[in-house]
Amino acid sequence: MPSQTIQWFPGHMAKTRRLITENLSQVDIVIELLDARIPKSSKNPEIDRLTAGKPKLTLLTKASLADPAATSKWVAAYSKNANAKALAIDVITGEGVKGIAPAIREILSEKLKRYEMKGMSGRKIRAMIVGIPNVGKSSLVNKLGGGKKAKVEDRPGVTLTKQWVTTSIGIELLDMPGVLWPKFDDALIGENLAFTGAIRDAILDIEELAAKLCLRLYKNHTSLFCARYKLDAESLTDAGQYDLLCAVARKRGFLISGGELDTERASTIVLDEFREGKIGRITLELPETAKKKPAPKADEGADVKPDKAQSEPTSEESND
Repeated sequence: MPSQTIQWFPGHMAKTRRLITENLSQVDIVIELLDARIPKSSKNPEIDRLTAGKPKLTLLTKASLADPAATSKWVAAYSKNANAKALAIDVITGEGVKGIAPAIREILSEKLKRYEMKGMSGRKIRAMIVGIPNVGKSSLVNKLGGGKKAKVEDRPGVTLTKQWVTTSIGIELLDMPGVLWPKFDDALIGENLAFTGAIRDAILDIEELAAKLCLRLYKNHTSLFCARYKLDAESLTDAGQYDLLCAVARKRGFLISGGELDTERASTIVLDEFREGKIGRITLELPETAKKKPAPKADEGADVKPDKAQSEPTSEESND
């Protein structure tokens, strides 16, 4: 299937950018969530521009699905600045969540001292929580809020507007809708976002996406991929991405009428099992190989050449 240019930056994402700018003065710190499996690709380059001047805590979410060694490198990479710190967390396992409040207070230590000197020691810290769709913002808000404060689903496009949430850790959270950026200049970024579910499957070519993922996993995580699907790595040395997908379908016995391989079913399985960590704890990019994405201009267009890994969210979408 040939590549196509897709207009995919609908109005609600522009609205989210405005919400961030308009509400920034109300918060003490920005909490940016990144997917630990793709810390570069899941970092919206516009966030730094929109929140410039505010202290920041970076949380690498879904850490239990990522390679721990790679996550440690990313935590170090995002903790270099004096007014910034990074933590690896996982809302499901609870990993790192207790460290959020101490990390925020450490970053804001000077500001909190000034509050204390003014007799404002009881003032609650206010934090804006931002990130791309499906990175786990609503799940974290619910965890810190001690109950279901935000709607959560395993798909992008759930949180549709800002909401204030009081937490049990003395911090008020301003949960913002998730937002992608107008244009992916690197096709790999679009693929990584699609692999992890930041872009809805319903608007993607699932078989091509799964075939691309099979090739990436075979090349970079050979033992995990082949062990999961009981494949002989050496016999697949010259296999293309679709050949690898077919190999998975064949091993799983996915057939349709006439004995033809059911690659659509195999595609769903591969994507689901990668996202659930069943293939293994896998990180798709490392700091030393990740080049910094330039921040798009505010008026940049929305043309995207997705290499079949990007497409247009509907107008209801906005994000976890």
